[in-house]
Amino acid sequence: MTASGTFGYGLEFQDFVPLDGIGAIIVKGTTLKAREGNDYPRMAETASGMLNCVGLQNKGVDYFCDKIYPQLLPTGGTFIVNVSGSSPEDYAECAARVDALEGIPAIELNISCPNVKDGGMAFGVTTRGAASVVRAVRERYHKPLIVKLSPNVTDITEIARAVEGEGADSVSLINTLMGMAVDIEKRRRVLSIGTGGLSGPAVKPVALRMVYQVARAVSIPVIGLGGIMTAEDAIAFLMCGATAIEIGTANFIDPQVTVKVRDGISDWLDRHGCHSVQEIIGTME
Repeated sequence: MTASGTFGYGLEFQDFVPLDGIGAIIVKGTTLKAREGNDYPRMAETASGMLNCVGLQNKGVDYFCDKIYPQLLPTGGTFIVNVSGSSPEDYAECAARVDALEGIPAIELNISCPNVKDGGMAFGVTTRGAASVVRAVRERYHKPLIVKLSPNVTDITEIARAVEGEGADSVSLINTLMGMAVDIEKRRRVLSIGTGGLSGPAVKPVALRMVYQVARAVSIPVIGLGGIMTAEDAIAFLMCGATAIEIGTANFIDPQVTVKVRDGISDWLDRHGCHSVQEIIGTME
């Protein structure tokens, strides 16, 4: 699958890859109301990765339903909406509006958003905050529910178990790690709000560790992401227990990376005498 925020709505990549040849396209973060995002600069290159503080810029869920959704259906692709919010009620209302779209089979909740009612602390960094969002959404959303977990926690397995207990059908991890870049000539932080989310190859070792831990802590499927650039990277996540993977930052480098990784996994399976990807999931000793 493609990771939210790295593949637009999928339509932008039609000239590069067949959208119906990707497991699923997770569209950019969608909120109840339109958001302008943060001021520029909001991206910075780092060693083996990148920082971003785009701030969920989007035109809101109604714009998606009215303008974008009708364009997605003719492509034949599978689309999942990444839902974000600033309160459980916002999440639930946004999810309910997506629930009405027959052609959208699932949503992915971004619980790394700041909780405006709790001093700006991200929902996903406490079991109580994570559970509150999933509980509210589960009451109003009736299709498969993926919850995207934040790595900026002490024990990610506690968060995973909390959202599983509230009705999550799957978890995806990891979201970005909080980081900072400094301009030493100007003696100031590079990004407009100071900090941003770190993604790319640099985060893969952390992501692999967390996927391995969570896959053994919950009974629901785990989707792995974080620094996947090649088929070999994806296979490592599968062996750690992920039953699916998402590709994010690599899309900015190679717009065809998704199908290359897909085909690379198939080639590896053939070379190792495997008849199905299921034969390697969770097989790391």
